[in-house]
Amino acid sequence: MIKKLLRKILVWIIDNKDNPYHPFVWISGEPIIEKDVYIGGFSEVYAKGATVFIGSDSDIASFVVINCADSHNRTVQKSLVVQKRDIYIGKHVFVGSHSGIFGGTKIGHHSVIGAGVILKNIEIPPCSLVYKDNKGKLIIRKDYYKKDYEFAKKYD
Repeated sequence: MIKKLLRKILVWIIDNKDNPYHPFVWISGEPIIEKDVYIGGFSEVYAKGATVFIGSDSDIASFVVINCADSHNRTVQKSLVVQKRDIYIGKHVFVGSHSGIFGGTKIGHHSVIGAGVILKNIEIPPCSLVYKDNKGKLIIRKDYYKKDYEFAKKYD
């Protein structure tokens, strides 16, 4: 009981909405988050003005940004509006720490997004492994987890 009270006080002090994940997870707007999703501390899910969907059994590590809004064009006076685009994260997706998932991104089910990866306006096929090589180049290994997925599907 004291733990719940302290959590409510902490959430109030930091001006955050309470959520089932962690007191230091910021959720803005109304994202669609299915069951059994984990979102680590110091992560942000921003869903004001577009649809943000996170499929069941997904794991979003700490320090991850999922943000449908892009204000850079407005900031540099190239546009008068903040661009907002949908984000779709399929079921059984892992997103590594310090990653950014931005508007226009679709990640297929049973995929792994490595730590530090930034995705914007891209479609990642199901069962993919996505990471940066030692030069910072984005690598997408399609069907990397396909055999594992097909094996697990037999026993569902």
